[in-house]
Amino acid sequence: MKASPSWVGTHTARATSSPFLTPPFTPVLYNGLMHVIDTALADVKILRTRIFGDERGWFTEVYSRATYAEAGIAPDFVQDNQSFSRKGVLRGLHYQLGKPQGKLLRVLSGHIWDVAVDLRPDSPEFGKHVGIHLKRLAPTDPVEMVWIPEGFAHGFLVISETAEVLYKTTDVYYPQGERCILWNDPALGIAWPLDLLEGAPQVSAKDAVGTLLADAELPEPRNLDPKMIDSSVS
Repeated sequence: MKASPSWVGTHTARATSSPFLTPPFTPVLYNGLMHVIDTALADVKILRTRIFGDERGWFTEVYSRATYAEAGIAPDFVQDNQSFSRKGVLRGLHYQLGKPQGKLLRVLSGHIWDVAVDLRPDSPEFGKHVGIHLKRLAPTDPVEMVWIPEGFAHGFLVISETAEVLYKTTDVYYPQGERCILWNDPALGIAWPLDLLEGAPQVSAKDAVGTLLADAELPEPRNLDPKMIDSSVS
């Protein structure tokens, strides 16, 4: 059974001075096994694996170094993390200095709204974000993952009664470098789907005192070609 190439999630990206953008992105098939879907942030990708099924059930190849390399995503993963959260829990927006983490994230069960914010100071998309619905509520739901490179802050809101999230990281947890951007920083303008909750989101004490983007310590620049950097980004 071949995974449908049609778009099933919804995602938006927003600059602080621009309206929401919802382009019709087209999946690209790599190695015959995985569709890669662009998002409104150039380096954040949605990955949808091809599913092979029959009356017994189905099988899919979730991770293959060769397939990811063909798609231009070839990080070395060093750690797997898994979380369980209840409805209304909001985690983030987290990132690390010193040992930045790229994350390959998927939902094992439940429904979350996943957010990535570009914090790379030399990026033309600095300060922009993308929000992606990820859900695994039934066996027939697509197997989707989100690739978030190093240099991004990450967070998610649980919309279902519970949700289990599994993610691979490109570096280990580094407490000294742990940082958090305030989830509701007005400068980011993230439209969290709070209307899907019965009350206010549940945020940890540490996340509740996250810093504003304007005051945040940022990742080291990547030494990009100056011609690729938007001069309007400060």
